[in-house]
Amino acid sequence: MNATRRAVIDVGTNSIKLLVAEVSEGLVRPIEERSDQTRLGAGLYTTHELQPIPLARTASAVARFVALAREAEAESIRVIATSAVRDARNADDLLRAIRRAAGLRVEVISGEQEADWVFHGVTSDPKLTGGQLLILDVGGGSTEFILGEQGHRSFRQSFAIGSVRLLENLRPADPPSLADLSGCRRWLQEFFREEIGPAMELRFRQAARGQVTLVGTGGTTTILARKLKQLTSFQREEIEGTCLSRQRILEDMVHLWSLSLEARKKIPGIPPNRADVLIMGVAIYEAVMEHFGLPELYVSTRGLRFGALLESP
Repeated sequence: MNATRRAVIDVGTNSIKLLVAEVSEGLVRPIEERSDQTRLGAGLYTTHELQPIPLARTASAVARFVALAREAEAESIRVIATSAVRDARNADDLLRAIRRAAGLRVEVISGEQEADWVFHGVTSDPKLTGGQLLILDVGGGSTEFILGEQGHRSFRQSFAIGSVRLLENLRPADPPSLADLSGCRRWLQEFFREEIGPAMELRFRQAARGQVTLVGTGGTTTILARKLKQLTSFQREEIEGTCLSRQRILEDMVHLWSLSLEARKKIPGIPPNRADVLIMGVAIYEAVMEHFGLPELYVSTRGLRFGALLESP
């Protein structure tokens, strides 16, 4: 079967991402990847509306990425939008701005659809085809939790917890205090008890009769792997399959929360424009590992965009 060259542009709460890839028989071979942090969700969680400046930045970034996809000779270009656009009262303003700037319609996908594509993308990794998986995609505005085994899902749900959302709601000092970290951990523990635990505890206990592998996809895990290996750029082959112990995640969290924003920006492997939200992302993973008693985190560079390309019409 001949490969087709497809592109997907992912309009997220924190970043806009482009993936152009050759797709054939369940395989995705990346050709071109770009990311532009437009922080679309800035101000959203206090006003419930997308703000004019990040909205304009986002429409411009999508237009640039559409041009790049066409230069890369993509046969199809799909633009998808997730949590921030789902939540915003004025989402139509962004959809119209992108249509004017890029000439394409945007698909606003549900949290369940997002989880399905994440699962499909992550499980395209042959190393993850057997055994029980708990897959997390920690985004800026939401986190998708998916339980599955051998290509079949047993649970999937999107929760309103993400790195940008938490940063805007909790607003720690710079540098964060011990009280800030304690407050964040208490907030997460309560969220897990009241929201996540009741939704998936039974399914998780059933899955945990065997060994459950925690898989993380998205910006936080990619950056933690880059930090571990001191990678100054995104290198998929080096990052894919990195394993981070629960102790490592705990130490990273405590260390990062002890530093000022400027100090975090100087750490090798951490993109400076992600240094603010990273502390919230790592806190979410630490809370997951503590709540479910999981000893290790497997880093996947696949996920939503891989799944969207695999399921493109």
